[in-house]
Amino acid sequence: MQLVVIALLPASLFGVWNFGLHALLVILVSVISSVAFEWLYDHFMHKKNTVGDFSAVVTGLLLALNMPPMIPLWIPAIGCAFAIIVVKQLFGGLGQNIMNPALAGRCFLMISFAGRMTDFTVSESFRGVVDTVTGATPLAALKDHGFAAGSVPVANLFLGNIQGTIGETSALAILIGAVFLVVLKIIDLRIPLTYIGSFAVFVILYMLFSGMGFDTDYLLSHLFGGGLMLGAWFMATDYVTAPITPAGKLIYGCALGILTAVLRLLGGSAEGVSYAIIFCNLLVPLIERVTRPRAFGKGGRKHEK
Repeated sequence: MQLVVIALLPASLFGVWNFGLHALLVILVSVISSVAFEWLYDHFMHKKNTVGDFSAVVTGLLLALNMPPMIPLWIPAIGCAFAIIVVKQLFGGLGQNIMNPALAGRCFLMISFAGRMTDFTVSESFRGVVDTVTGATPLAALKDHGFAAGSVPVANLFLGNIQGTIGETSALAILIGAVFLVVLKIIDLRIPLTYIGSFAVFVILYMLFSGMGFDTDYLLSHLFGGGLMLGAWFMATDYVTAPITPAGKLIYGCALGILTAVLRLLGGSAEGVSYAIIFCNLLVPLIERVTRPRAFGKGGRKHEK
């Protein structure tokens, strides 16, 4: 878990540089809250203290990176309480939760505080850092204006000089951390690559069959302009809530890509990564059952003598 924290540092540091001091406070409050709720639950339930495994730190950090930069500090604290106590501990702790705690916390906050969770305006003092202060993310612009949103420079999309949550804006920073985990063999390439690949294929087909024609800027805006990269490399690959069989990982990744594309392109929201991952987390037992290799000698027909 410590290596995952290290891998998330590039995205975290860029988010603080891009959005300022309040983003740092959101990260600190979220991480400290997660650790505190983990310790308190273990203490009052007379369980072995699990703070040292760093899973609470990862949950708090991921939740913070999915927060708008100017979110009131009490909101991520509430999200951490839901993620740690309800989603993780009540299911038995690390290894027993059926969905990603950080994303479940984010979805809970989206339902409870939709207005604040979709407000991406930044403070007056940081208007010169990000590209715009209207509060519209590239995905929201795509949703409202279609291909006209392609005016956002591709470099801004990749480097992160755009609106969005604290940790999702810089694809470059996310990929630096992802390469670190891949080199150390902490994550398997099957899930993120099939996730991103199937998503891209669906978007391309949507462009072609909708009569709008192929547009590179539109595709790149969907790839780099939202939470796809952060979700694909750091949340869909969570070893507790993802399949372990090779075939299961491929099916899981494809399901994530297709569902994310459906939610983004055909749904009412501009984003769909969190809901897609949570939904597919719930499908993992079924995927594992279908793709688990059959033990040698089992499942065949018995021959009567």
